[in-house]
Amino acid sequence: MCEAFSGIIDENGTVFWKFGMDSHEDIVSHFGLRDTDKNNFARFEVVPRNGNYIFPDTWEFKLDEKAKPLWWKPKYYIPLCMAEKDAWVRRLGKIIAKKEIKNPFTEIIPPKKIAKKHMDLLEKWAICWDLVRASVWASVRDSAGATVWASVWASAWASAGASVGASVRDSVGDSAWASVGASVRASVGDSVGAQCGSLFNLPRKDWKYTEKIKTKGYPFQSTVDLWEIGLVPSFDGKKWRLHGGKDAKILWEGEL
Repeated sequence: MCEAFSGIIDENGTVFWKFGMDSHEDIVSHFGLRDTDKNNFARFEVVPRNGNYIFPDTWEFKLDEKAKPLWWKPKYYIPLCMAEKDAWVRRLGKIIAKKEIKNPFTEIIPPKKIAKKHMDLLEKWAICWDLVRASVWASVRDSAGATVWASVWASAWASAGASVGASVRDSVGDSAWASVGASVRASVGDSVGAQCGSLFNLPRKDWKYTEKIKTKGYPFQSTVDLWEIGLVPSFDGKKWRLHGGKDAKILWEGEL
């Protein structure tokens, strides 16, 4: 699998890459490159050792070839590739926020009472939640590449998503989970996906499949706002719930 910063370098030291394009073969095709029996160009990747593109640690260079080209001189070519990686990182920094997604159950105190403003946010989320998977995945993939999106999702799930999902499951209870668990799990997963999408600063027009959502900003901001005040929505196919607090207590439940 190609990584987020993938590129091609030729024998002359020219580096080819395109933001949002992870595949070496796509890069070769995009720039109309032609490999020859002399192996006049080489595929490479530069990746963070920790796999985290929001908070990378050490960047590592990898030559992605079965055999090193005869012309390959690491001391000359690797710095050229790393300089282009720096340009790619600067480009990524313009559209992605350097922040971690908080766990609303352990890091935020929820409101004592569910008010109209909370219900308004829930109603907005109820209209668009089923668009998240297709929209966020396609929009971020086309803008920053599939690898960046996978890294952000993995980081969010490890820091908050898995814990939130487990807490909601315990709150709903075993008997209800047996019949509606799949729906609840999907709705919470979509909520996590919406948090991930909020980390990307894309133009409104670049959020795919959201033409019917009437907003000038991020189309799934309603659930982001709920999370940031300590409320996580879930849906079982019929009833909506708002969970909050350390035990993911159900603070509101009903049909919209």
